[in-house]
Amino acid sequence: MTEMTEAIAKNKRRLEGTVVSCAMQHTVVVRVDRVKIHPRYHKRYTESKRYACDYRADGLAVGDRVTIEETRPISKTKRWRVIGKESRKA
Repeated sequence: MTEMTEAIAKNKRRLEGTVVSCAMQHTVVVRVDRVKIHPRYHKRYTESKRYACDYRADGLAVGDRVTIEETRPISKTKRWRVIGKESRKA
């Protein structure tokens, strides 16, 4: 890899979330939860956002924890791809 591609790869955002849908071909929907604090009342609350992510292989199910990374636009809604699946601890 050249220096320029290494610099670009470092700037991509990575998020962790939970798979909430895997009914489409090559696409999974991942929910990312963030904990925020209210500015006045200082109470914690959870905000969720859903991301359509590209995933070409099989092996993901609803409820799996995954890591997603920003990528070029793949379709109208897909701008993220799954880069890893966290192992489940029993």
